[in-house]
Amino acid sequence: MLNIGQSLGEQSPYLAGQLLIAMPGMADPRFEKSVIYMCAHNAEGAMGLVVNRAMEELTFPDMLEQLGIDVTGDSPAINIHFGGPVESGRGFVLHSSDYLQAATMVVDDDVALTATLDILKAIAGGSGPMQRLLALGYAGWGPGQLDGEIMSNGWLSVPADLDLVFGADLDHKWDRAMDKIGIDPRMLSEEAGHA
Repeated sequence: MLNIGQSLGEQSPYLAGQLLIAMPGMADPRFEKSVIYMCAHNAEGAMGLVVNRAMEELTFPDMLEQLGIDVTGDSPAINIHFGGPVESGRGFVLHSSDYLQAATMVVDDDVALTATLDILKAIAGGSGPMQRLLALGYAGWGPGQLDGEIMSNGWLSVPADLDLVFGADLDHKWDRAMDKIGIDPRMLSEEAGHA
């Protein structure tokens, strides 16, 4: 689908709906071997959620209890992810587009983002989206910052697929994302090249 103002054969310079893959030399330990689903990227900045790092210390039932959400029966076993270092107390649900509400941000045909208590209640009650990823915090960049990090050899991008975004095999997502673009990480330099 073409964006308004985009001509045939021209790709958008923005990465919303794609995955960012941390390069092996990622200097920031919070993002080492991270795979980030890009929810928004434009001239004003970028926002995404880390999709391959679960938080061991918090469970979904614990989160519901802290938020005062009553659950009848067993709540589903869902990982809570480290979404990124920005606003780490704020929750986000990245999910399939089969669940939409007024506050939902549609990223593309398959994926949306909602940050309301209603979606947590729906998930706890069994009526939420078919695929979902709960995250605390997000990865954010100011205007031009992400572009600079990409040019400095910090990130690669790859088209997203639902298995990489929502799949449960967190330990291998980074390797699988690299495989998807045909790159052997052992062959990558940790330093940006210079002519």
